[in-house]
Amino acid sequence: MGSQEIIKIEDDFTLIRFQNDGLEPFYAQHEIIGTGLIQFHFGIKGNAKFLFNQGNYALELKEEKSLLLYNPQKELPLNLELAPNSWAISVIVSIKKFHALFSAEADYITFLSPDNKDKKYYNEGNISPSMAIVLSQLFHYNLHPSIKNLYYKGKGYELLSLYFNRTEDPNAEQCPFLIDEDNVLKIRKAKEIIIANMAEPPGLQELADEIGLNLKKLKMGFKQIYGDTVYGFLFDYKMDFARKLLDSGSYNVNEVGLKIGYSTGSHFIAAFKKKFATTPKKYLMSINANV
Repeated sequence: MGSQEIIKIEDDFTLIRFQNDGLEPFYAQHEIIGTGLIQFHFGIKGNAKFLFNQGNYALELKEEKSLLLYNPQKELPLNLELAPNSWAISVIVSIKKFHALFSAEADYITFLSPDNKDKKYYNEGNISPSMAIVLSQLFHYNLHPSIKNLYYKGKGYELLSLYFNRTEDPNAEQCPFLIDEDNVLKIRKAKEIIIANMAEPPGLQELADEIGLNLKKLKMGFKQIYGDTVYGFLFDYKMDFARKLLDSGSYNVNEVGLKIGYSTGSHFIAAFKKKFATTPKKYLMSINANV
């Protein structure tokens, strides 16, 4: 269920989409040839890890977070471990191309300054609402294949410009359903609300009223950003949370079911089996067998 799509926008500008809708981690590799390359990584949903030195060192990429990596002294091969139900996008661009784009802004962009010319650079940041819209558009591309490369090229450059934008631009390109960046924040708030109340989640209309969006924008916007319906997303989250509780060894099957909102054990067992193709009891047995 895991996949990677490599889009070569220009000779020194590559965009990679990583998608794992399966139940197991997905491992992806992309050879990075040369030292003058900057890597931008964006966690759209779920979690990922970038592995270095044969897996002895890892950098975590969390949901709604970004990483910038640059090392002029050595190659940084891209070895990615993508967790279940996770999406990420990477942009690889040469420092030469980057200087051509931003040469007039060297003082503005710290690692382009002469003092940092030969230094390693690492930065973790948040994905802004405007960046979230562009990342969503990159994942939900539905235009004619003949303009695919042109579309990705435009969105790739837009993403870089938004990454270095100090203040949110109120005129940033708008997603047809989210309308503006305030609505992206409202959709994120909706996600936080259902997670915090996973045992007794609000109804869709109640949720829409609480975040200040109409029902259509809530449903379409949520799917646009997270790739699933509100309750489809919540189901996956609850099942992953239940699996972690079982992994801890601190709770029995009924206790786990109650914690995530199943008042009867049979309903929890059926839901768990739907997600993981095994019952909680058999899952526990498999864990204990491997200890």
